[in-house]
Amino acid sequence: MKDAQLKALLKKTQQKATQVKKPTRQPYDPTLEATRSKQEADDSDAKEIFKEMKRREF
Repeated sequence: MKDAQLKALLKKTQQKATQVKKPTRQPYDPTLEATRSKQEADDSDAKEIFKEMKRREF
């Protein structure tokens, strides 16, 4: 690589690194976040049921 290409690449990657990343999930209403429990619901039963449903033919 030429020095100019390398400098351009470094500048590009530095700009990407300094950009502020947005949170992946935005709440629709602030009251939803206030009422939401800190722990995620245990969906193991639901996962097993859906897994079994996928195996069956209807």
